[in-house]
Amino acid sequence: MLIRNSIILIVTALFFSACESKRILPKLGKIDLEYRVVNGKKVADSIFQKIPEFRFLNEDSIFVGNKNFKNKIWIAEFFFTSCPTICPVMNLQLKKLNKETNALNKHIQFLSFTIDPENDTPSILKDYKKRYGINLENWAFLTGNEAETHALGINNFLTFAGKDDEAAGGYAHSGSFTLVDKKGIVRGVYEVTNFDLSVNKNEYKRLKQDIFDLLKYEYNTTP
Repeated sequence: MLIRNSIILIVTALFFSACESKRILPKLGKIDLEYRVVNGKKVADSIFQKIPEFRFLNEDSIFVGNKNFKNKIWIAEFFFTSCPTICPVMNLQLKKLNKETNALNKHIQFLSFTIDPENDTPSILKDYKKRYGINLENWAFLTGNEAETHALGINNFLTFAGKDDEAAGGYAHSGSFTLVDKKGIVRGVYEVTNFDLSVNKNEYKRLKQDIFDLLKYEYNTTP
């Protein structure tokens, strides 16, 4: 017999094995507790929230979704091309991160979701990539329905994105990057870019280390 209860829980602990300094990243977001009866006793299994199925146009006007990026971990951001403040800094940091993780690029997917799809058409996204010198197979720029994109950022990637008439460019969003494992579970959120346009070097370092640790300890993958 299965009984499902839904709770909101952020797992913040880091787990270490007794035999080595094996570092397992936390799992973030919503958890469903699934109960089953084993030998007359109720046992709870934790079912972690996963990124739902999505379908967006990429910069080449091709529809892509989760299945196109399977068997990779993701680093995701929510931005818009006409952003006059933190977005350029964010993308320069992602470009740097991509270069510094290049030895593992076949295991890593970078995803940039625009929060202004009305203006950020595939051709605009493609021009933006060229302007920033981004010519990388493992970095996709995506555009889709605005409301769905904002909800996806807030509810699933755990980062803020939304319209704000008082914000520069008409949108407000976090300067964070989200790390997602191969199962679609969020494993970290990193405020790399501050609103004063400075870079939080400690957060950048933490993200980079978490990428290496996630691949090494959970997927047995090293450079």
